Amino acid sequence: MLNISNIARYKSQCPFLGRTSSHTLRALSTSLAPSPASPSGVASRLTVQAEQCPIMGPALATRTEELKRCPVAHHGQQQKRGYASVAGRKEVDEIHKKEGVTVGKGGVCPHAAAGLAAAKAAEAAAAKAAEAAAAIATEKKSQSVKRKGYHYEKFYADQLQKKHDDASYRYFNNINRLAQKFPVAHTGRVEEEVTVWCSNDYLGMSKNEVVTNTMKRTLDRYGAGAGGTRNIAGNGALHLALEAELASLHRKDAALVFSSCFVANDATLATLGSKLPGCVIFSDSMNHASMIQGIKHSGAKKVIFKHNDMKDLEEKLKQFPFETPKIIAFESVYSMCGSVGPIREICDLADKYGAITFNDEVHAVGMYGPRGAGVAEHLDYAAHAAAGESPDAIKGTVMDRCDIITGTLGKAWGVVGGYIAGSADLVDMIRSYAPGFIFTTSLPPAIAAGAQASIAYQKNYRGDRQLQQINTRMLKDKLAAIDIPVVPGPSHIVPVLIGDAALAKAASDSLLADHGLYMQALNYPTVAVGEERLRITPTPGHSLAAMDTLVAAIDEVFTRLNIPRQSEWACRGGHAGVGVPDAKPIEPIWSDAQLGLLDGTAPKPLEGVSTSIADRIASAIAHDRLTHLLGPYEPAADEATRVEGAEAAPVPSA
Repeated sequence: MLNISNIARYKSQCPFLGRTSSHTLRALSTSLAPSPASPSGVASRLTVQAEQCPIMGPALATRTEELKRCPVAHHGQQQKRGYASVAGRKEVDEIHKKEGVTVGKGGVCPHAAAGLAAAKAAEAAAAKAAEAAAAIATEKKSQSVKRKGYHYEKFYADQLQKKHDDASYRYFNNINRLAQKFPVAHTGRVEEEVTVWCSNDYLGMSKNEVVTNTMKRTLDRYGAGAGGTRNIAGNGALHLALEAELASLHRKDAALVFSSCFVANDATLATLGSKLPGCVIFSDSMNHASMIQGIKHSGAKKVIFKHNDMKDLEEKLKQFPFETPKIIAFESVYSMCGSVGPIREICDLADKYGAITFNDEVHAVGMYGPRGAGVAEHLDYAAHAAAGESPDAIKGTVMDRCDIITGTLGKAWGVVGGYIAGSADLVDMIRSYAPGFIFTTSLPPAIAAGAQASIAYQKNYRGDRQLQQINTRMLKDKLAAIDIPVVPGPSHIVPVLIGDAALAKAASDSLLADHGLYMQALNYPTVAVGEERLRITPTPGHSLAAMDTLVAAIDEVFTRLNIPRQSEWACRGGHAGVGVPDAKPIEPIWSDAQLGLLDGTAPKPLEGVSTSIADRIASAIAHDRLTHLLGPYEPAADEATRVEGAEAAPVPSA
């Protein structure tokens, strides 16, 4: 590990060292990253940062080349993940013998002497680099003094320093998910593979052969880009077909597709809030940033109610006349804590106080309901399952009572984009007034086609979401058995409480570097300060063996880093829902009957490596959706299909 105090004296000379806190430098020096310049292929993150420096980079390269010329030093580098290692006398003699080296008088190895000379040369180069850095820093300081006006670069650096100081600076890992090895990915080094445990590709649809084949065929026929906004050459049959599919999914009159659901939420709330006279928007305290942004852009009055607290919401609704336009904005599944919104009760209050409902189903579409329409559909599971593919609304159901439903194409559906669904006039109004829709290039044709194929497939095959829920239950049970603190919730999200930003980052780094498991640490502003966590999302592609590996790794990291466990939070009186005294058990959204656990029809967890297999019947239905545009689909002779479980699971009586 690098001694931070040794480089502190260079802070005034090096711009990077000057603006980076000692805490961050220490973290960078103790975690590894891919390094093409290093003989071992990896180096500390601080070294990798230095390699990008125009001053230190050449000095490090010189030292590396010098060391490579010494077989003794080079042998040590191949045996250890670093730049050097120490060998005993016996090992050195063996290396000499292998390399044919004869040690002369005085017992001085010529290669060791060369290594010492290289080290001295490197030290000299580093000294020159420091002098050059100081000269550059002085010149930049001189230029900044001469420049008049606001110091923009200093402002940027100061804002970044704040993030470093409170340990909320975000590091983005280089993770490249492999379609044929889902949920495995490679890092920045192609040969280094890790298992991903935090993807929002909840069902693995991004690698489903129905989706990828549809996108390939569409790309060949219609090209890469849409060609413009929906108003200028970017409104095609594939966009219209996707919107019709989404409207049918939610049993609404119409739907409208956006470039993302962040844009969909922002544009819709901003437009409605600004156009409805005197509008008041009631927002759950844990709503996503996209809704907060849309409310802010609307200029409408905002009233925040406590998370999922219907008494608080009603007290606030009472304060405004019945005739005042009101919007209640909420989510069905809150992705950072796994809680679920009380949609039925919110609809009741909306009817009582003259409001409309805005239900964000981003983390629920594809995951809940007999056809994957979300939690609102799931609350009337049997009725929607019985209605099948009918696009007509089922009066009185929770989904019918939701005025506006928004969703994403980029999570369970496996592609990218967002949408809203609602009445025909509502959708047409947003289409006509929302700048976020009007002035944005429309989705590429292949994306639109892939999204429709994914939705059509999941509407007709529920095995993926059933298995995802079964794996989630199993993982929660395994973590509870070893006292790991999981924030309780009824959804598919598994939030592991850490409670400290630096510890959360250290845990995430260790799981990746030491165990080959990737799950990102979440800190402020994504979650509240003191509620930092790891967010785990099991998929149908995670095997039983992979789950056992994950649980053992988390146990080891918690012990080594001394992270508080469930029992410790309980002794403290509970925190973030963990260890709360006399807490009532939370029932999952999916019942045992809906999962097929009572009649033996539940899908079985994988024993080994995941393979890309699609349900035969659902695949045929999905491919048939776009036959009028792409022609009939002819599968390859070796294309895998899944015959077992092809029929839809039996519909429970309740």
